[in-house]
Amino acid sequence: MKCVICKVGDTAPGKATVTMTRGESATVIKNVPADICGNCGEYYLSEEISSQTLQMAEEAVKLK
Repeated sequence: MKCVICKVGDTAPGKATVTMTRGESATVIKNVPADICGNCGEYYLSEEISSQTLQMAEEAVKLK
């Protein structure tokens, strides 16, 4: 698929580092399966992976 950010690059499967913040908390999740733009590096998560990543971040915030 064409990247919607840079409109030049094509995306390919890879791994991304996702950073989420809430208030004073920040959660970093590495090696998340994603489609990544070869031009600008923007990543796109599937609905399933996005849901799982959000759940992981929620659990991490509760531990703080």
